Amino acid sequence: MDAAAPIHTDALVIGAGPVGLFQVFQLGLLEIACHVVDSLPAPGGQCTELYPDKPIYDIPAVPMCTGRELVERLLTQIAPMRPRFHLSQQVSTLEPRDDGSFDVTTSTGTRFLARTVFIAGGVGSFQPRHLKLDGIDRFFGRQVFHTGDARPSAAGQHVVVLGEDDAALEAALLLADAEQAARPASVTLMHRRDAFTAAPSTVDRMRAACAVGRLRFVAAQAIGWGATDDTLTHLTLANADGSTSSLPTDLLIVLWGLSPKLGPIADWGVQLERKQIVVDTQKFETRVPRLFAVGDVNTYPGKKKLIVCGFHEATMAAYAAAPYVFPDRPVQVQYTTTSTRLHRLLGVAPDA
Repeated sequence: MDAAAPIHTDALVIGAGPVGLFQVFQLGLLEIACHVVDSLPAPGGQCTELYPDKPIYDIPAVPMCTGRELVERLLTQIAPMRPRFHLSQQVSTLEPRDDGSFDVTTSTGTRFLARTVFIAGGVGSFQPRHLKLDGIDRFFGRQVFHTGDARPSAAGQHVVVLGEDDAALEAALLLADAEQAARPASVTLMHRRDAFTAAPSTVDRMRAACAVGRLRFVAAQAIGWGATDDTLTHLTLANADGSTSSLPTDLLIVLWGLSPKLGPIADWGVQLERKQIVVDTQKFETRVPRLFAVGDVNTYPGKKKLIVCGFHEATMAAYAAAPYVFPDRPVQVQYTTTSTRLHRLLGVAPDA
């Protein structure tokens, strides 16, 4: 097969957050196979990147779960649908064909020919917030890393972690707790002030690690850097007390969360209102036929940015897409409690 040939798919879901994952499930119940593209390195969207350990209380029949747990359960639920994930890439172009299908290309060159497309990208594709110091970008990918970046071994290195949320504190703790052979020479967690948005239990663990000397916390901001030849050696800090200091730095991990970018969606022919995609409330289809938008990325009268509302939108969009994929098949509503067909799809039938 030609390596440059597009991947043919009945549906392409753009975004692997909770609503995108539930979109996969609803499509699967209608036997619509799909591929999923997401700019992050793992499924989960905001839930796993911004609040993985914070509780969510408004998922039906689930009194409480964390963002990470919700994503894990959704991934388990869609496993029978066997979706194909294409991660760490962003859809860059989407062009409709005369027959209504779409030519789609991602930032890594992956190509799709999709009969239907579902935009479930939250408020846009999420990109790591980068450290902005003049010239430091020369070390990006070598000594300075951001969310989702592959990193070299930290063994014997002076490591600095910037951030104040769960992801930053957990990353610092993981490095501080590394086995002897992989342990850094030092691990410093840095934030501009001694206050955190991480879960209280995570903050307690961080403070305990600092108390026994496994981890160091510094309330400061990076205002400069130094290097020897082409190797980063230290950061210059503005400390909370107004003084400046130098901090040895061989490996810098910047975990400042994610910034949503609407990106090329604006060029796809959809109607936008305050950077959100206008859809109807019967099909959750955009003004471009076969192109749907669900979750926080869309807008309509009465819109509520809630996960449960996104689940409803995904269900309606899947049923609206079915006639495009199976034009000669009547769309019937079947129930997972009684349908033997759905039981076979889900792998719960007696003979499955």
